Amino acid sequence: MEIKDVKPNQGNIDLVAEVKTKEAARTFEKFGKKGKVCNATLKDQSGEITLTLWNDDVDSVNVGDKVHLQNGWCSEYKGAKQLSTGKFGKIEILGETAAGTAPKAAISSPTAAAKTVFTNDPGMLAGKMSGGDEDDDGDDGDGEEEPEEEFID
Repeated sequence: MEIKDVKPNQGNIDLVAEVKTKEAARTFEKFGKKGKVCNATLKDQSGEITLTLWNDDVDSVNVGDKVHLQNGWCSEYKGAKQLSTGKFGKIEILGETAAGTAPKAAISSPTAAAKTVFTNDPGMLAGKMSGGDEDDDGDDGDGEEEPEEEFID
């Protein structure tokens, strides 16, 4: 998809574009959780559009990066279209940055790639994930048994 084809209130947006500019990040607190947000301008051969970056994406996306927005969402603010990852989208960094450093998304190990998680869930971004191990057997892998719940009528 090209930027010129993006419509307001459209989902499932998949496009590749270059980061032309990036504003300074702002911090916020909502529902007792802190986060970061900033706007960047994406460009391709068909035009430009604002991309809103949230939390970890603020630090991983830089001017000059070629990014792939997958399953993105377009909203409209003051008459201008704005892209974001929405609830289920992700941003992948392609190629090298303008500074010539390798992008964080360039993972050489297949096991490392399998452990990469893309999310907009503030609980996960704050490191407040529910406990548990990976075998889904009901225990949380810490070796201690949890007491049975007791219900009193």
